[in-house]
Amino acid sequence: MSSVTAYSGRVVTPTTIIDDGLVVLEDARIVWVGPASKAVRARFGAALAAAAYAPEGGYVLPGLVDVHCHGGGGESFPDAVNTDQAMTVVGEHRRHGTTSLVASCVTASPAVLRERVALLAGLCKCGELAGIHLEGPFISPERCGAQNPEQIAAPDAALTRELLELGGGYLTTMTLAPERPGVRGDDGVVAALIEGGALPSFGHTDAAAEVTRAAVDEAAERLAARQDAGDPIRSHRVTATHLFNGMRPVHHRDPGPVPALVAAAARGRCVVELIGDGVHLAPELVRDVFDTLGRDNVVLVTDAMAAAGMSDGDYVLGSLPVTVAGGVACLRGQSTIAGGTAHLIDVVRTTWRGGVALVDAVYAASVQGARILGDSSIGALEAGRRADVVVTDSDLRPLQVVHSGQVVS
Repeated sequence: MSSVTAYSGRVVTPTTIIDDGLVVLEDARIVWVGPASKAVRARFGAALAAAAYAPEGGYVLPGLVDVHCHGGGGESFPDAVNTDQAMTVVGEHRRHGTTSLVASCVTASPAVLRERVALLAGLCKCGELAGIHLEGPFISPERCGAQNPEQIAAPDAALTRELLELGGGYLTTMTLAPERPGVRGDDGVVAALIEGGALPSFGHTDAAAEVTRAAVDEAAERLAARQDAGDPIRSHRVTATHLFNGMRPVHHRDPGPVPALVAAAARGRCVVELIGDGVHLAPELVRDVFDTLGRDNVVLVTDAMAAAGMSDGDYVLGSLPVTVAGGVACLRGQSTIAGGTAHLIDVVRTTWRGGVALVDAVYAASVQGARILGDSSIGALEAGRRADVVVTDSDLRPLQVVHSGQVVS
């Protein structure tokens, strides 16, 4: 026998906020979303009578979708050697409203990458993870950020195809520096990724503007050709790995990759990641990017590492030691930021407080991630989608999370 539950409050949909809204779930699916005043006419009067209510001024959000996350709860995907460690990360973020999580690894040896991809693919297969993101190893030594420069490798299409095979179709994105030999061309990594059902994500790069533009255009044309041939693709757009961070800064006579990626997004060929946690980027800059590109070209991410949800102290990210002080993670003894410590709901809150409309901030942390994954079953409070719901107070503090119709403990 099916189970019907409902949640009421200020319901945030992809287009509006329903001030006195109701979301009705039947088992693992959303079956109705609308004003509570119309629930009886829609034959959901019983669900309305038994609904769980957000506190005064509270919200009902869709489950959030984070497409760039390394860790949390004291564990990290790059360092996980068993499913329990990886599930610690999943549980930490799920309890805080991220019901679809992509596991991000960092630059490592081929042997380590093979082991991690195989482990994480198993959790994707059973529905605990939404995908896998490889942040390296084919990145720029000059813009490696908190990645181990000793493990950076020359772009290798054969290794890429091997990782795609081990990933079993769950490898979502790979971060690449477009200037490196072996990234582009028929025998390059971009071609291998697209043929294998994944997306290039350009970042950790010191590329000139024209090189960046050419790489994005090549990738977009390959995606379009694959789509025209009737072959499946996740998205018709590539992504930019945490725009601004890990990239050559903008200069008016040497613009570098940032303006080229922004222009590509404006042309509908790229979606730019923003780590809107107030540490990686100023909230004013996040707001300006939203104002410039619109929410359909932006995805909010955490880039979270093991310290998300934890206290200050010492951690690791891959093979590198990290110290967290005041909630900011840096390579030990350096000022280089080494990932985030926020949950995605915190990123939404910071972005909202920074001047972005709440509907748009939530959209960029839910619908947009689902589009990158190529999964139309998640990411929004709409009938027919998976029953992923987050009930919050008026300050977006999560009070209850529902994943696939089940309340998360």
